[in-house]
Amino acid sequence: QVQLVESGGCLVQAGGSLRLSCAASGNIVSIRTMGWYRQAPWKQRELVADITGGGCTNYADSVKGRFTISRDNGKNTVYLQMNSLKAEDTAVYYCHSEIRRWSITGWRDYWGKGTMVTVSS
Repeated sequence: QVQLVESGGCLVQAGGSLRLSCAASGNIVSIRTMGWYRQAPWKQRELVADITGGGCTNYADSVKGRFTISRDNGKNTVYLQMNSLKAEDTAVYYCHSEIRRWSITGWRDYWGKGTMVTVSS
C-alpha cells in the first residue's frame, strides 16, 4: 500500500506565504513525477505544478513567479512554496505522484486526500 499525506494548509492573508508538504510512504521502489493540483469551489481540479525525478518543473500560468515546487527524494517528499498569495488561490490542494511499487510492473498514479488553503482578502 502507498499513501500520500499533505500538510501545511491553513488560513492566510492575501500577500502572505505558505509551504505545503506531501510525504509518500509504503512499498515504494521509486517515484517519478510528483505534483500539486488544486480544486476551488465550483471549479474542476487543475494542475498547479509538478516536478520530474530529474528536477524539471512545470507550473500553471496563474502561479508562475509566485510558487516554487521542490522535492526531497531521500524523504519521498514534495513541497510547494507559495508566495504572494491571492484570494483566487483558495482551494483544496492535492498531492499527486507516479510511483513504482515492489512486485508491481509499471508506474501508477496516487493521490493524497487534500489540504485546504484559504486566502483572505
